[in-house]
Amino acid sequence: MDEIKHLIGKELHDFESKFADSVKSHVPLLDRIMHYIVKRKGKQIRPMFVLLSAKLFNDNIQESTYRAAALVELLHTATLVHDDVVDDANQRRGLFSINALWKNKIAVLVGDYLLSKGLLLSLNNNDFRTLQILSQAVKEMSEGELLQIEKTRKLNIKEDIYFEIIRRKTASLLASACAAGAWSTSNDEHITEQMRLFGEKVGIAFQIKDDLFDYGSAKIGKPTGIDIREKKMTLPLIYTLEHASTETRRKIINIVKNHNTEKDRVEEVIQLVKASGGIDYTKQKMFEYRDEALAILNKLPENAFRSGLESLVRFTTDRTF
Repeated sequence: MDEIKHLIGKELHDFESKFADSVKSHVPLLDRIMHYIVKRKGKQIRPMFVLLSAKLFNDNIQESTYRAAALVELLHTATLVHDDVVDDANQRRGLFSINALWKNKIAVLVGDYLLSKGLLLSLNNNDFRTLQILSQAVKEMSEGELLQIEKTRKLNIKEDIYFEIIRRKTASLLASACAAGAWSTSNDEHITEQMRLFGEKVGIAFQIKDDLFDYGSAKIGKPTGIDIREKKMTLPLIYTLEHASTETRRKIINIVKNHNTEKDRVEEVIQLVKASGGIDYTKQKMFEYRDEALAILNKLPENAFRSGLESLVRFTTDRTF
């Protein structure tokens, strides 16, 4: 990450300032909440992908690139705020969520505000192609979330459905971030599509890594088994269910359905998943998607920003948080 921040440190600093300006309002309550959101920014992976994807094709990025990065971050933040309401989550990245501090009604309206600010940022500057790219992602994310809810009820998700869910729910936004960044400096549809595909592969690998964290594959300072408690069917569990004996399969499904709040029973499922080879298989799939992304990247212009993107890709699969 140090290499990446050295490459685009100035651009990231400029982006942060422009993003803070983009969420200002004339309502004191909103401004307080926006200040809280800006202060608790995360790793900023998506804006990094936008900026590096833009500079890959033209070192002299324009205001349209910063607007694309801001739109991505606005949409991402809006979905997180709404997700916390849907999940009744009181914390996000170790800090109180918006709904925990200001209640659900305000949190939903804040999410709507962020979405509208993103739309207006693009429309007021005639960034119609960028808006089209990101609007597609919002549609995909909503469909992915609803598909997951539908399938979770029956605990019958197969591997192909799992990948369809994470492609829509997580990878679509990262794909759009790369595409929007590339479009902002190239105005080339072929390049934009190549970067979209690249971002999609990275996004899938990114989500698989998140799913592995739930099984204690790294010390990240948060409890394991959260996905099991929420009855989320992720790849390690799907693989285990597909390869387990009938008796073991029934046992796991019974725990996930009826004993998912009991710490010992959840730990039992985690150990069964590890014993089945579910973790190793999941890691293998994650590296496959990472390598497919790098194969696309290696056909693009060779420069420092391509190296930066490669480092960012490797960070998504090697990270410990």
